[in-house]
Amino acid sequence: MRRMTSAVLSLSALLAASALVAPAAGAAPQNDRPAAAPAGWERVDGAELAKFARNDGRAQAPAANGLSASAQADDSGTFALKSVRNGRFTATEKNYAAPNTGVLRARSAEVTGGWEGFAFEWHEATETYALKSLANNRYVAVEGNYTGNTQNVLRARSTGAGTWERFTLYYNEDADRWALQSALNGRFVAMENGYTGSLQYVLRARSLEVTGSWEQFELFEITG
Repeated sequence: MRRMTSAVLSLSALLAASALVAPAAGAAPQNDRPAAAPAGWERVDGAELAKFARNDGRAQAPAANGLSASAQADDSGTFALKSVRNGRFTATEKNYAAPNTGVLRARSAEVTGGWEGFAFEWHEATETYALKSLANNRYVAVEGNYTGNTQNVLRARSTGAGTWERFTLYYNEDADRWALQSALNGRFVAMENGYTGSLQYVLRARSLEVTGSWEQFELFEITG
């Protein structure tokens, strides 16, 4: 990877994780390796993301209000995920009632703490990442069994990582943008800017390709 510019967040206090009880994921499909990268995008492995995190040439990120991440990734690092579509950071809605407890929404103007933090954990065998929310210490899963406008929503609700919780990470050097593809259904994660109510800006693995800003994100490293 030749150039990956992003920003660093300096955070300083611990956030408490919630005591959510996650539902079982159910039977998962075959855990195949990810598909080839879409045109203009390259797949990012654990070593490349770690190298990116150590790059000294990054600008400062928006203010984090003096808070810090409450967890660390096993391998790659901890990051905040900002939607290109609406310019907001992704947060874990750990206080939402079932069945949407832990749903991910791009709704925060800045990183205020663990709500907007995610540990990116690299899995060598499948060449995928698992994302663990710092808000509740749960892995992000794609809800493939949901129906209607919540089908394939992303929720931080799992205590372990299987196919439901695995993603391929892509980087576009020309645009300096990132994209996530679900290992469960092969779809790219999009931010639902057109939704209203409590699920406005929810993240869903529903796009067949990266069509524009709906599926594009910026990554900001979180450091203690």
